[in-house]
Amino acid sequence: MSRDFVGALLQLNAEKGVPRETLIETVEEAIRSAYRDIAAGNENINVRIDAETGKIRISREKEVVEAVEDDSLQMTLEDARRFKPDAAVGDFIETEQVPADYFGRIAAQRAKQVVLQRLREAEREELFRQYAGLEADLITGHVSRVEPRAIILELARPGTGTQIEAILPTTEQSATEHYRIGQPLKAYVLEVRRSTRGPQILVSRSHKNFLRRLLELEVPEIHSGLVEIKAIAREAGTRSKVAVASRQPGLDPVGATVGQRGARVQAVVAELGGEKVDIVPWSEDPSQFVASALSPAQVVRVDIGEETRIATVIVPERMLSLAIGREGQNARLAAKLTGWRIDIRSEQAYAAEKAAKAAEGPAPEAKGATAEPVVAAKPKRAARAKAGAPPAAEPAAKPKRAARAKAADTEPSAKPAKPRATRSRKAATPAEQPAQEAAP
Repeated sequence: MSRDFVGALLQLNAEKGVPRETLIETVEEAIRSAYRDIAAGNENINVRIDAETGKIRISREKEVVEAVEDDSLQMTLEDARRFKPDAAVGDFIETEQVPADYFGRIAAQRAKQVVLQRLREAEREELFRQYAGLEADLITGHVSRVEPRAIILELARPGTGTQIEAILPTTEQSATEHYRIGQPLKAYVLEVRRSTRGPQILVSRSHKNFLRRLLELEVPEIHSGLVEIKAIAREAGTRSKVAVASRQPGLDPVGATVGQRGARVQAVVAELGGEKVDIVPWSEDPSQFVASALSPAQVVRVDIGEETRIATVIVPERMLSLAIGREGQNARLAAKLTGWRIDIRSEQAYAAEKAAKAAEGPAPEAKGATAEPVVAAKPKRAARAKAGAPPAAEPAAKPKRAARAKAADTEPSAKPAKPRATRSRKAATPAEQPAQEAAP
């Protein structure tokens, strides 16, 4: 029986991964609890299990006190020295051993249930202890089930052949990836929670630290600390930007991360399902860092606004769409990477805006108007005002029309006389011609 007990402990140790010392303490506590359930009164029970031989010793104990209040739990110093000559107040003295046939069938069944329950609790606690240390780390598993709201991964327990499940929620999946049963998959451990069914492991493939761990796995310089990842901006499934800096003089951080012919970063891209990864150098100069973050677009100049935290970036006209990216993705990732709000403008638009502001000059301030971008319209009118044209010249009421109206008021007969004169002239033209010739 003792050898069978030791064999069972070793088998539990191999299957459940629970240390043998923990198993022995669990069984001792379970037997002690079962004894308290069947005992007639309150008694101190001590259970000892020999890990080598498997022998179980169950005995009653009493505490040594000066004045006894409960005979089932306490004893005087004089009585204690009959069992142990050097006993002192506060010691627990073993008074008698409980026989092996003390537990009946019902008590043994109850002890078995307690042992199984405590073993499950010990196993869950051991699992939690093992996987709690894996938070913020990479794990590898196989797709076990594909559910509507999550993907279930089977993870191999370290040091054992048993499996444990991890949950990959839909919110932590990459939108461009498709999973199949049995597919090997790497994931980033977000959190390990305690639950009634054991530890609950939540993993992610869309977290930015998942990319960080992959780079540490593929790039020895990052793993050893020679190259430091300063910042990561990621939109899972489409594109990511990583800022790296070197801690060793003369070491190119971008070249070390990309690898020869891009071999290192290509391995990361393959694990991410084709997601584009841009490696840019980090710089303490904000303007230089912003310009690098907008790669692959070329930047002419960067104006930094310290108070507003806005970086105005001037790019060539042909680079404007590349700097902004599809649906603004390149500019958005650069802003996340640097922590600056980025305003991208082309050279032509920036020069036109400066010219318009220069043409306005102090005119809006002289009139008391607010400086808004809309006021830049109608430069011709502004030029006339600057040249010194009279302010009333434009709103004046058409002097020719006014003069005609005044003449009509003073000479009322002029208008009807005009058609008669024209008519008589036309009629008299052939008759008057010989008179005009004979006049001299």
